[in-house]
Amino acid sequence: MSTPSSFESDSSNTATGPKGQIAHRAHLAHSDRLANRLYAVGADAWCHVGNGLSNQTFVRGPQGIIAIDTGESIQEMQGSLEALQAVADEPVVAVLYSHFHYVQGTKAVLGAGEDARPIPIWGHAKIAGNLLRAATDIAPTYVRGIVEQFGVVMPSEGPDGLANVGLGMAFRFPHHAPSTPGFLVPTDTFDAACVIEVAGLEIHVTPAPSDADDSVTFWFPSLKLAVHNIVWPTLFNVFAIRGEEYRDPRVLLEGLDHLRSLGAEHLIATHGPPMSGAEEITKRVTRYRDSIQFMWDQTVRWTNRGATSEDLAHLVHLPSIYDDDYLTTELYGVVEHHVRQIRSGLFGFFDGDPQHLLPLEPCDRATRLVDAMGGRGRVRELCQGAIEAEDVRWALELATLLERSGDSLTEVQDQLTLAHVLRLVAQRTSAANIRNWCITRALALDGSVDTNWLQLHRFTKGQVLSWPFDISLNVLRVLLDPERADGIDTHVALTRDGVTCGLHFRNCVAVPTDGEGADVVGRCTNETWANVLSERVTLAAAISDGLFEFTGDAARFSAAFCCIDHPSFA
Repeated sequence: MSTPSSFESDSSNTATGPKGQIAHRAHLAHSDRLANRLYAVGADAWCHVGNGLSNQTFVRGPQGIIAIDTGESIQEMQGSLEALQAVADEPVVAVLYSHFHYVQGTKAVLGAGEDARPIPIWGHAKIAGNLLRAATDIAPTYVRGIVEQFGVVMPSEGPDGLANVGLGMAFRFPHHAPSTPGFLVPTDTFDAACVIEVAGLEIHVTPAPSDADDSVTFWFPSLKLAVHNIVWPTLFNVFAIRGEEYRDPRVLLEGLDHLRSLGAEHLIATHGPPMSGAEEITKRVTRYRDSIQFMWDQTVRWTNRGATSEDLAHLVHLPSIYDDDYLTTELYGVVEHHVRQIRSGLFGFFDGDPQHLLPLEPCDRATRLVDAMGGRGRVRELCQGAIEAEDVRWALELATLLERSGDSLTEVQDQLTLAHVLRLVAQRTSAANIRNWCITRALALDGSVDTNWLQLHRFTKGQVLSWPFDISLNVLRVLLDPERADGIDTHVALTRDGVTCGLHFRNCVAVPTDGEGADVVGRCTNETWANVLSERVTLAAAISDGLFEFTGDAARFSAAFCCIDHPSFA
């Protein structure tokens, strides 16, 4: 087996960026491709790169301009609209969403106050639901992943400074603060291949799942233009270090083969610079497509031969033919992660390695291994020796054992050692995800930033007021502490401004219900419930202040909600 190319074995390709960032030369150079620029694509389309994590695209039709994707905030989209006004006079008459990730600037297109005007908004039928899922049940992990992968808490300059995030320069720019969300639900939806007419243009819509199951490709036959979310300015991210649902490469290939079949003269992606020229497009998209098939095929080949997940990381490498184009380069994620994700997606977490069948608790295992190696002092010596010998993978494993098995007297020293090793990886990898994740963890380990808040559910009042009531109640089931719930069998219902939902606390779970036949019913206003979930008032205080009315025993209502691991119910 050989060593994966996820990071360099030494610092020969480490460089210093324009703001003092210490990073791999290829990672720093990638920033030039992602710099702020409005590209003209043919005579009737523009792609704004570098205004945020994603591009904003504009296509001119006989009846006006179509905006495709609206970024992460109203302010971001306003910046893009200002750039458009320098090259086009026509109004924006419609919005299209390529998928659910970059839809938060739509209100900027419609205007505000008396200037607001309704326009059609087209998108997949799953978009609104996908946004809600990310903000409710899985919110802490989803947000934590975004913070780590996109370097949200990293400084803007200095050795740990953010250089880029692989798909764009940054997740959100400071000059777009306060990054006000402005999503609007599509007025017109699709969930299958179809042909629509928008702004006087015929548009062929084809589902093309990539990093989202609601992703589509828009084909404008009259302009020979395709707008898509499936060819990125880096090797495609089968595995997202922030955590995401499995992205099956076989499904990706279907979307890529469709894109290749169009004979496009112009391609505009959700990320990165556009492409023009049918010959260049065919060559580059074909190679991009084949890089994904290579990872899937070789993962299956070696898995069939008995390779474990960790084996695969060292067995499957992209051939050198893929090194010539940044589209198939590890500038975002890394192959050794992608192949392990493919195996897991096909067969689940257990990879046939006996030690993964019934593992020890992680801290216990770390303590036993440290003791077996001769104690903490000896492992520290081995770790320092590995650092000096440029054996960074071994140093990372040893430093992790020390940190995980530490106690209050030793953990600071070992945390700083682990932070140092993580920075070595960060400075030697071309992959933005790896650099940003490693530096963010290092900053947390050395006390530069506090990331504990990323492990808890936190609801804003605006969120709660905007959600359907059943969502804001049902999400509490994933906050239930089973030790507190032991022995409780209580069906509670909550009526908020005339709408009733319920939770049946039983068998150490909270089961969503319609509230019919509840043991106790509490009534409050939308305002009160939003204040409770957003921690403006505790449930106990709200009840004491008379903001709830009850049918049944209020004490049973309170006792049931005390099972929820949230400050307002504690």
